[in-house]
Amino acid sequence: MPVRNRIAELHTEITGWRRHLHANPELMYDVHETAAFVEARLKEFGVDEITPGIGKTGVVAVIKGKSDTKGRVIGLRADMDALPIEEDTGLDYASNVPGKMHACGHDGHTAMLLGAAKYLAETRNFDGSVVLIFQPAEEGGAGGKAMCDDGMMDRWGIQEVYGMHNAPGMPVGEFATRPGGLMASSDEFEIVVTGIGGHAAEPHRAVDSTLVAAQILITLQTIVSRNIDPLKNVVLTVGTFNTDSTASNVIAHTARMEGTVRTLDGEMRGYAKERVFRIAEDTASAMGASAEVIWTPGYPVTVNTPDEAAYAVEAAKAVTDKVIGDVDPIMPSEDFAYMLEERPGAYMFLGNGDTAMCHHPQYNFDDETIPAGVSWFAEITERRMPAE
Repeated sequence: MPVRNRIAELHTEITGWRRHLHANPELMYDVHETAAFVEARLKEFGVDEITPGIGKTGVVAVIKGKSDTKGRVIGLRADMDALPIEEDTGLDYASNVPGKMHACGHDGHTAMLLGAAKYLAETRNFDGSVVLIFQPAEEGGAGGKAMCDDGMMDRWGIQEVYGMHNAPGMPVGEFATRPGGLMASSDEFEIVVTGIGGHAAEPHRAVDSTLVAAQILITLQTIVSRNIDPLKNVVLTVGTFNTDSTASNVIAHTARMEGTVRTLDGEMRGYAKERVFRIAEDTASAMGASAEVIWTPGYPVTVNTPDEAAYAVEAAKAVTDKVIGDVDPIMPSEDFAYMLEERPGAYMFLGNGDTAMCHHPQYNFDDETIPAGVSWFAEITERRMPAE
């Protein structure tokens, strides 16, 4: 793997940062200590500008190249937050915080971007400015949107934006991405069915909300199997189902279910939503009950713009010959999508080896992938803003 010598020299130091972050996880927007650690390292590197508090607790830093003849600006993003999971790795640097762990590798993402910051601040072998984005609350808090809503893109004049996520199951150091939809949107819904509670021996005097809700649940599955073009990617899952009955001889008055809808197509996203409402409301009405649907929009589709996806692949090929430029999309979601809605850019997967999957209590970021990730951040910077 043709990793730059200086980046190889930094490997041990970056690993130390990563393991410190792993041992001290923080959730959502409450990443104050993590952000402080990031700021302290950036000050040590001598970056040109550091601004905390973007998107509540995000950090934005700027490194200027040796010249700026063309006014070029690109953004590089890493997420900082952990997950509410009890760690089960037995590592000597395992989480010090009960019920919290870096189970998705954001500690690795942050450490790699810090490594790139140190390298780029030392070399400055580019013409323009690189904006380093350290984001809170990727895990369900839409921290990427919060940073964009704070005017980040316009304030720093970002023209293109790039990010990276580790990928368990891919060989260490392998890169993969694709133009277009890479990761799915994710919307949540709750359906509350109200019938008429009663005695189990007298169902004719009640309206059984459990039966109505069960019929809705089954019919929701026809959205994907019978309403959606088979060539489109849509996943609908009902994850919870409960009623207000507390005994076997009681017909519930209300029943409740919660689920998600994921898709790689904006048109299908809207259509699936319309079908959920129609099926729930009309099925309940036909059975003498009522249904209320509470829809919570989530992250949009992560869409790589074609040119920037090609640039990302070219940068990866400068690091290794293990590069997939048209990988299959996946159905998890990612709030880097908000940044890609505002600027052209690309998201890249980086192999994490044969490890537990993300969000698993035995997951751990593989430190051997650090040199490749740091090198990619450096390559995309220097290739998109070549020095005069």
